Amino acid sequence: MSTYLSDRVQKVKPSATLAVTAKANELKSQGVQIVSMGSGEPDFDTPENIQKAAIQAIKDGQTRYTAVDGTPILKQAIIDKFRQENNLTYTSAEVIVSSGGKQVFYNLCQAVLNQGDEVIIPAPFWVSYPDMALLADATSVIIETGLEQDFKITPEQLEANITSNTKLFVINSPSNPTGAVYSQAELQALANILKEHPKILIITDDIYEHIRWGNNDFVNIVMADKALKDRTIILNGVSKAYAMTGWRIGYGAGPENIIKAMKKIQGQSTSNPCSIAQAAALEALNGDQNIINIMICAFEKRHDFIVDALNAIDGVECPKSQGAFYVFPRVKGLISRLGLKNDIELSTYCLEVLNIALVPGSAFGAPDYVRFSFATSMDKIKQAIERLSKV
Repeated sequence: MSTYLSDRVQKVKPSATLAVTAKANELKSQGVQIVSMGSGEPDFDTPENIQKAAIQAIKDGQTRYTAVDGTPILKQAIIDKFRQENNLTYTSAEVIVSSGGKQVFYNLCQAVLNQGDEVIIPAPFWVSYPDMALLADATSVIIETGLEQDFKITPEQLEANITSNTKLFVINSPSNPTGAVYSQAELQALANILKEHPKILIITDDIYEHIRWGNNDFVNIVMADKALKDRTIILNGVSKAYAMTGWRIGYGAGPENIIKAMKKIQGQSTSNPCSIAQAAALEALNGDQNIINIMICAFEKRHDFIVDALNAIDGVECPKSQGAFYVFPRVKGLISRLGLKNDIELSTYCLEVLNIALVPGSAFGAPDYVRFSFATSMDKIKQAIERLSKV
């Protein structure tokens, strides 16, 4: 009965991406041949050296509690990663290891947000951002973008949405769900606005940092302008780059007082992340990095195929991505052709009639779009395109 439930939990929507995956799995259990294009996890196995590190950790008895914010040796590997790859310097007190990148964001919201605070979130956005802000009693201010502006906000849009209540600005590049990537110049332009508003905190979600193609090096907003470092939290993890989604290791870096507050929240919720997964993450960061190049090569080939194939379908406009493993086509014409009302009905139609699992754009704050994940085999991508093309 709802009378037993808190007002807080009744405001929050279930994750749309997890709901699609659950429905697809239900149909699969009934014998339906579902082609899943909804899941946001690499189809590669966790590399063998990482698996072996976890097994060795078990044999060595690393099965007990660790420090709440992660083992010192893993935190040092994260510090080294930031220094070597991002030219950013952090101390151990400025780093936290959590049970996935999602917990990093959740910890931050609980640590810094109050009722009445506003969180600026560009749309399309990862589905969990607004609800995690809501769970901290804050209000999400959504800035809409679209295909015409490459799914990236402008400095003018950012400035226009800042108020006296703005507490946090969220940026995600490469983006889930669009695969859009901000250039250094674009990030600098946003940084120039934020420097005029020193009370605003920033979180940059870099979870897809290594999954990019093209000639440009990775850059986040702190790397673009280090003047923002003392009020920016960087979110990252091993799940996407090392095919370790189920291992649940994310990490954050930022100002010591904020990281300390996030540690306090974590200490009263999950406590430390899994000790064995931390040992595996240590090997991921310090070991052979070749898996990343192998995955990127496969993802880029899949990306090029799916963009061309989708654009060949009447009513679909699919821009190219620059990173992650998603494309985010506008399907307004296809919705109209099929006599459907919206992207939610289209996604339902695709699942129940065509047996293709997609996530509707509305879940990401962008109606009339859908998200295709190409973190699956080329054979399955071709099956999905073939089924869709027959409509």
